[in-house]
Amino acid sequence: MSTRRHLQTALFSLCLVLAPLPLYAAKVDEKPTAGEMAQDLLIARPVGIVVLALGSVAFVATLPFSLAGGNMKEAGDTLVVQPAKEAFVRCLGCTTSGYKESVK
Repeated sequence: MSTRRHLQTALFSLCLVLAPLPLYAAKVDEKPTAGEMAQDLLIARPVGIVVLALGSVAFVATLPFSLAGGNMKEAGDTLVVQPAKEAFVRCLGCTTSGYKESVK
């Protein structure tokens, strides 16, 4: 199998892992303060995005072993989906992943 084919397979697998991400979102009922929102915006989100990027690279690099071992879904969930939920499916300043129902 060529390197290009491996890359295409890895990217396709990554898309399959990320596709159901909005379905994992739960309703969040938190009221973060301005300080918590600022810390989240300036520290936690950038760190979460870096962790997501590193996890995605690790997932693609270890994909042949995960496929051979039969644990691609678990590897994708741990290395890609969970960091993506923490970085993108969480209200600003909230500590749990999910969407806020209403804005007051």
